[in-house]
Amino acid sequence: MGLVTEDETGRLDDQRFAQWLATEAGIALTALRDRQGFADPKALKDAGDRASHELMTAALARWRPADAVLSEEEADARRAWADGERAPRHEADRVWIIDPLDGTREFSEAGRDDWAVHVALWQRSAAPDGALVAGAVGMPARTTVDGDPVVLGTTCPTPKATDGPIRIAVSRSRPPAFVGELVEMLGAQAVPMGSAGVKVCAVVTGEVDAYVHAGGQYEWDSAAPVAVALGAGMHASRIDGSPLRYNRADPRLPDLLVCRPELADRLLDAISRTGVEMPASAVTDEQGEAFG
Repeated sequence: MGLVTEDETGRLDDQRFAQWLATEAGIALTALRDRQGFADPKALKDAGDRASHELMTAALARWRPADAVLSEEEADARRAWADGERAPRHEADRVWIIDPLDGTREFSEAGRDDWAVHVALWQRSAAPDGALVAGAVGMPARTTVDGDPVVLGTTCPTPKATDGPIRIAVSRSRPPAFVGELVEMLGAQAVPMGSAGVKVCAVVTGEVDAYVHAGGQYEWDSAAPVAVALGAGMHASRIDGSPLRYNRADPRLPDLLVCRPELADRLLDAISRTGVEMPASAVTDEQGEAFG
């Protein structure tokens, strides 16, 4: 976004603020990476998570003080809240869902650029079940032609379709077993890469046609990338085709499909034939209803 003054920051709308915050956190992470080096990967991962979380939560407290925050790095972020209990986000109309550093493994490895910063805003009053209303994914180790860090927002154009096999982004270190079966079934091409945000953004930019995952994620892993993908006209859902819902009592959101819209039916049908365990969507919805 270029340089933004303090006064201008206070006047940014939510989408531009999300992009500004992803940019600022990315700049700080890049500087930390350069300064600390890669000799101790665990120390670098921990320092990156902590520094980005502190920067982002401080900025949100200053510029969006009335809003709640769900961050991966909060102490109780992974807690599944039982009936009758409340966290501040359960009562809030607006909740920022952030992943201060998505892809810590890649962040800690020299030469890798497939790590990201996620910023999303969920608003209860935007839809009956709430909705994502802003989102940005920063990929700080990648730069534009002007040398600025790459940050994708919700106004990316829909990429043109390409000929050839379906290209499916997969984890480079631990792809779910069913994805290999899916690739074989469709005659598709697996494209390994790190960071959930980078994989979804690869769909948005046309580098791949789809990203499929099942087996363990949380709301902060997908909220910002999904907001960006929906803005670009992509399909985004659970792997059974049901909606992705955020600010639930249980923050686990373990599976998703993001793809070009014309491929959604074909991919959903193929996923259903792999034997992968489908989400208990009706149970999840009922348990989460009390909190939005």
